[in-house]
Amino acid sequence: MTAPSMVRQTLPKPTDRILLGKTGLGVSPVCLGMTALPETVVAAFEEGVNFFFVTADLHWPLYDGVRKGLAKLLAGSPSRRDQIVVGVVSYLENPLFGALQFHEVTNEIAGLNRVDLLIAGAVSSEQSFYSRVDAMSRARAAGQHEARAIGATFHQRPLALLAQHYGMLDISFIRYNSAHPGASRDLFPYLSGRNIPIFNFKSTMSQVTPDMFDKLNLGPTYWRPEACDYYRFVLTRPEIDGILCSPLNPDEMRQLAQALAKGPLTPEQEAYMIWLSSLIHAQVLT
Repeated sequence: MTAPSMVRQTLPKPTDRILLGKTGLGVSPVCLGMTALPETVVAAFEEGVNFFFVTADLHWPLYDGVRKGLAKLLAGSPSRRDQIVVGVVSYLENPLFGALQFHEVTNEIAGLNRVDLLIAGAVSSEQSFYSRVDAMSRARAAGQHEARAIGATFHQRPLALLAQHYGMLDISFIRYNSAHPGASRDLFPYLSGRNIPIFNFKSTMSQVTPDMFDKLNLGPTYWRPEACDYYRFVLTRPEIDGILCSPLNPDEMRQLAQALAKGPLTPEQEAYMIWLSSLIHAQVLT
């Protein structure tokens, strides 16, 4: 992981690997989640991506593409199973969460057989966090689903900071983008000495589309960031180790890999994207 005090000179590449805590699992800084086409999974793997995110309950239909894609990737190549890391998220609260009924995912994806990373989804309260961390820790210790790592997606950043300080997880997912840059004030400055990777989700939620840009009447001299520039915006921050992304098809996956090769944004470009998103997204920037 990049030290928080450093400034990035290059962006992470899909072929890079980041260790999840002390589990021995190494994941790419690009994690593939929802996609419309199964072929996107294969394209991601060919670009060096080995990290995949699947839901066990909420949003199940939206993850059909990644489930079928993983089955396609593993078909006829069982050795690939040991080359990839699959995280499965549950958005249930306890007591239902404690059952960790992830078998529906392993049953649906031929060749998957196990869940490498157990994830508590949409953590938004201390009670939810502590009880679900306890359930995941006990499940891992018992060898349930052969899981080796645990993580959480946070809707409340103070809880992510708590997890970092006490080493309660192997990976955290937070939200940071040009319309919601609050993590730069209440999270990033306090991450010294951390050893848990932080991945970002909803990186492109703040995207200003061409239609939106036209309505601003800013003129032709203003920069129009493309979709992949919003991923570059996120990864320009050295505190962010990776991204959860949702390319619709193989072409978008390849475009993302090419965009990361362009390198980080300048401070002026970061500020511009925050300003641009603020013109469109009429909400408090948090």
